[in-house]
This record gives sequence, structure tokens and C-alpha cells, in this order.
Amino acid sequence: MSLSAPGKVWFVGAGPGAADLLTVRAIRVLAQADIVLHDALMTEALLEWAPAAKHVPVGKRCEGTAMPQANIDRALIDAARTHAVVVRLKGGDPGIFGRLDEEIDALDAAGIPWDIVPGVTSASAAAAAVGHSLTRRGVARAVQIVTPRIGRGEQGGGQWAQGLDPAATVVLYMAGRMAQACALTLLAHRFAAHTPVVVVHAVSWPQQSIERTDLTRLARDGLAVDERPVVLMVGEALRERAFGPPMDAPIDSATDSDIDWPVDTPHVIVQPHVQLQVMPAPQVPTLIS
Repeated sequence: MSLSAPGKVWFVGAGPGAADLLTVRAIRVLAQADIVLHDALMTEALLEWAPAAKHVPVGKRCEGTAMPQANIDRALIDAARTHAVVVRLKGGDPGIFGRLDEEIDALDAAGIPWDIVPGVTSASAAAAAVGHSLTRRGVARAVQIVTPRIGRGEQGGGQWAQGLDPAATVVLYMAGRMAQACALTLLAHRFAAHTPVVVVHAVSWPQQSIERTDLTRLARDGLAVDERPVVLMVGEALRERAFGPPMDAPIDSATDSDIDWPVDTPHVIVQPHVQLQVMPAPQVPTLIS
């Protein structure tokens, strides 16, 4: 049913995956949503924050099924013309590799109002998972978030690495299947051979695992990946810390410090998670006017 005036689209950051990493504002908006158009890799626990809404998958996955961006734009416009509160639920933060501007441009052209609710980006969640800071006084004064994936009309090769600072902490998104090539590119761009690399698979998910290596070993051996999303963190700020969860939770298996690792073996630790029972309140304070 068409509305006399278009509804409003809320771009909501879903965070890296754990339902309890949503912001309070995100929860309030989701609780009032009529329809949620969501990325791939959204868990049922995340979508349960919008119990009254229709859930529509519009996600993209590397080397998998993907809805063309033009179709997503059209779906948002159509949803806003028939629903008062539309949520576009995006993984991480909507403004970081979320194609946010393209969708905003489409809404602006159609005269549809919108707002943005920021989310926890995977770089922050991955750093927290390994107990590291992305910056460190006297070591890393900057954080650079990049992706090696090339979009239509962009230059290929190692262009993505131009301007990267070996003195910064570099976080690579959507790079799991390209990790070996990324390491070779960084080495060619003045990064030291033994610059630390920390790889977090499925950050904040129950299946999360963490791997520690360096650029030389990554360039030589590559990275074993599966369907889980991967974040690679590169930089001296990640060097030589006690490796484990940043809480006093017991670990059933041996910890990193208990194992005599061979020199060329990446360190892989599967970390436990604090399981919280997430229960939406039956009445959510009104945020949307």
C-alpha cells in the first residue's frame, strides 16, 4: 500500500556480527522497523531485534550470489513508498565499504529522507578480540583501513596500496582470498619483511579464530580461508603481546604461551566468548518521529 508521503530510510550499522555489539540507537530503530533490507551474513539473533519487520536479504558475498547495486537502490525506494520505517541493515559501519553514498544518492534523487546510525566496524572489533590497540604511542600514530578489492572502473594491480604508511596500522577488509598477494604488495611498498600480521576470522562470532604471522610468511604461505569473513591487521603496534582474550575467562585448550611453536608456524587460537542472553525489551523508547 502506497503512503501519502514516503517513509524514512535508516542506514543502520549492524557491527561485525555479534547481536550484543549493536548500539542502543540501532536497537531502537530496528524495534520500530516495518521492513529491514539486510546484507549477507546477518545472524538470526541480529534480525530478532526487528521482530515486527519484514526481513529482505539484499546482500553481496565475494564470489557468490549478489544483488546488483541498482536493484538494491530500487528496492530501497520501493520500500520507502510503502513503509513508514525502512531499515537498511549493513554489516559493520555503514560508511566503511558499505556503498552508502550510492544508496543515499538514489534516495535523494527520489526525494526520500534518510538517516545514519553508525556501527562498530570490524577493525575495532578485531583489535578488541586480540587485546591490541590499533594505535600505540611512539609506534603507530595512524590507522589506515583499505580493501584490495577492485570495483568497476577502478585501477587494478597494487594501486590500492599507494599511500599506505609502514609506520601506521593497516587494516585490510575483504582480503582473505587475496592475502598472499596483499602481503607481496605491501612488501613491495616498503613494509618491513617481518612486520606483524594478525588475522581474525569471523570476528565476534562463536566461530571466531585468530592467527598470528608476519608479512614474509604470509607472502610465502598464503592464508587458508573458508566462508567466514576475514580481517587482516598489519603493523608494529601488533607485535609481541600476550596472545589471548582480553578478559580473565578460562581457556579450555592450551594458550599461545603454553605451546612451543615452530618458527614458521602461524599461531592459531580459537577464543571463547562471553555468551550474553540478548532479550529485546517489550517496550522500546520512541526514537523515530
